[in-house]
Amino acid sequence: MFKLNFKIALRNLWKNKGFSLINIGGLAIGIASCMLLLLYVVYEYGYDKHFKNYNNTYVAYTNMEANNKVFSWAWTPGRLAAELKEKYPAVANAARSSYAQSQLIANQDKKIKKNALYVDPSFLEILDYEFLNGSPAKALDNINSVILTKSLAKSLFGNEDPIHKTLKLGNETTLSVTAVVDDLPENSSIKFDYLLPWKLYEQKNTWISQTGWGSNFCLTLVQLKSGTVLSEVNKSVKGLYNRNNENVANELFLHPFAKWHLYNEFENGKLVGGKIDQLKVFFGLACCILLIACVNFMNLSTARSEKRAKEVGVRKAIGSTRKSLVLQFIFESTLLAFIGTIVGFILLESILPYFNNLLNINLVIEYQNWRYWVVLISLIIITGLIAGSYPAFYLSSFEPVKVLKGFEKINSSFSVRKVLVVFQFVFATCLIICTAVIYQQLNYIKDKPIGYNKGNLIQMSATGTLVNTSKYELLKTQLLKSGAAKNVSLLSMNIDEGGNNTSSVSWTGKNEKQSVLFNERGIGYDFVETIGAEMVEGRAFDEKFLGDSNKVVFNEAAIKAMGLKNPIGSVISYGDTKCTIIGVMKDFVVESPYQKVAPTIFFRAYKDGGGVVLMRLNEESNMGTSLATIDKIVKQINPDYPVERRFVSDSFEEKFEDEKLLGILSNWFGGFAIFISSLGLLGLALFMAEQRKKEISIRKVLGASTGNILRLLNKDFIKLVILANIIAFPLAYIIVSRWLAAYEYRVSISALPFIIAALLSIIVALLTVSIQSVKVAKANPIDALKYE
Repeated sequence: MFKLNFKIALRNLWKNKGFSLINIGGLAIGIASCMLLLLYVVYEYGYDKHFKNYNNTYVAYTNMEANNKVFSWAWTPGRLAAELKEKYPAVANAARSSYAQSQLIANQDKKIKKNALYVDPSFLEILDYEFLNGSPAKALDNINSVILTKSLAKSLFGNEDPIHKTLKLGNETTLSVTAVVDDLPENSSIKFDYLLPWKLYEQKNTWISQTGWGSNFCLTLVQLKSGTVLSEVNKSVKGLYNRNNENVANELFLHPFAKWHLYNEFENGKLVGGKIDQLKVFFGLACCILLIACVNFMNLSTARSEKRAKEVGVRKAIGSTRKSLVLQFIFESTLLAFIGTIVGFILLESILPYFNNLLNINLVIEYQNWRYWVVLISLIIITGLIAGSYPAFYLSSFEPVKVLKGFEKINSSFSVRKVLVVFQFVFATCLIICTAVIYQQLNYIKDKPIGYNKGNLIQMSATGTLVNTSKYELLKTQLLKSGAAKNVSLLSMNIDEGGNNTSSVSWTGKNEKQSVLFNERGIGYDFVETIGAEMVEGRAFDEKFLGDSNKVVFNEAAIKAMGLKNPIGSVISYGDTKCTIIGVMKDFVVESPYQKVAPTIFFRAYKDGGGVVLMRLNEESNMGTSLATIDKIVKQINPDYPVERRFVSDSFEEKFEDEKLLGILSNWFGGFAIFISSLGLLGLALFMAEQRKKEISIRKVLGASTGNILRLLNKDFIKLVILANIIAFPLAYIIVSRWLAAYEYRVSISALPFIIAALLSIIVALLTVSIQSVKVAKANPIDALKYE
């Protein structure tokens, strides 16, 4: 029976090559698109799940109430890990870690700047990295130990065994290699190139030993004992900070490590989502594209119903049961799904490199993994069943007597096909509108003034000898003298990134219950001129005023939060120091361009404090020549470190990566969905042309022109597309409204995206349907009427 069904299926596919190619093409594109999105979803969902104890590992978060809301971040006091291990029985282990720091590490003349983490030895007990050399038990016992990743060990030592070899950290500290771990999976939240002992971090930063429960500066990982209920632990740690220091009102809670990447957005101390929302969109998109491909198959299969009606009638007349006919049609659709899947995977392999390059990740199809084959076979069967079910039951329902006499009523099936086509265009129209709004929002934020001029502005880490004030001053003098730079200044961190904050600011008239969280930035002389910011009142720091060490500058948001009417000359308490306000700077974007500028306090950059050198290129000089001059001067003054400069505009552009990704993927797969939907519309056009060929022939005989025939055939399809738009508009409005609600600065929803979607969908529909309509309108009436 299988052999017979297989032969019949192949014969039908070959006999109707045009239909088969359209069917296979639609399924292939649908399956390729679906699998590509699912690969990405699985990759993102797999973040941090390669660790053995990921289910029992948690990230410690701090909730801090300030500015009339609650801030949540994964920064904690250094004392927390020991406190949790000592006093909480449910805690199996805890470890501190710094956040990644780019530092110079050298093997004689081989000097590389890579990301380092300073961690407790227990860090390696919680996260079981794969050790290629050495043992995790003692790898960080010595203060001068270092653990390298495989790729860094290769870069520094080639094929030599690196164990017990020495390295230099920042041209100062001698390190001994104690272990090598395998390179980290790309989908890891904690990334590093080498690990250093926490003891060394404390030795290099003596201020750590003096920090208390109000100082949040490190990441704390916590491993709970198996069977522990997270909610119970979070109840038990409530008030921990306050119990250790009555002046600290912050609250601690534990967040699952395996959810850290996807669920990382908090609002007023409550989890509200994160990247998981984007992932849900992509998963829904994958399912809908595959469903549209299946709907196409149904439409195209039933479009051939009249041609196959007599076949069904004959087979029923000679004894075939409805069950055997259903199985035959299901078998045909499964065979098509199999072929479509093969073609789909060829397409998938072809576009995967471009997709990886776009997302800067490395998605691969693991053919050796048995789970992959289970998914593949399941996909073929499910696609075959979904795509073939309706045609199978519809075609097998024909009554032999009626179809052999040459007629079959098809009103009900016709309405089902209309519903399916409308569904396809509802989905496609929603995608067009959403994509248009995403790009509108992106352009709105990009074009919104940020408070300073990021064009021709370069930032470079002040590392090595540049940490020394005299060397920085020498660099500044030579850059200005060379004409490569117009202005040079210092900033305590990159201008486009978040950083330190404090609530230890008091002023006359402050409400005792009021808590204001300030961003804090150290700035050098000429900072305002260098970045192109503006002073609203007063002045910035100036070399002419020697007493500026106890002076501060606030931004407008800070003055507003403090409620100061005459800020210049006001004395405030900043930590344990009395400071005088000398200026108010106009607000400029520091962190997210989507959110309001936070209150910020600017202090004089510490001498020998390092940070970031900001350089404004001279517009009158050739950019290439200026950059070469800057590199040469920096290398002369700081020869042991690589020159790592970057345009602020490039760094700022990275803030839009998530939105750009969402827009690009919506664009790509929206295009695929429209194309597949067009195939579905073509299927319906083929069906209607088949059903109405005699009517059209009679109209032509009676004098109807080609234009009249085209209007007659196309108007029904345009009605369907208009109906789809009417349904899609409110749905799309709800979707984009919810998406935009996450942004404090957002574009207004205009009519333009809806007009574009309507016009595009109607034009695509007209072009698609006209392919068949023109063919029917120009057909010879005799061919349809010669047997009448």
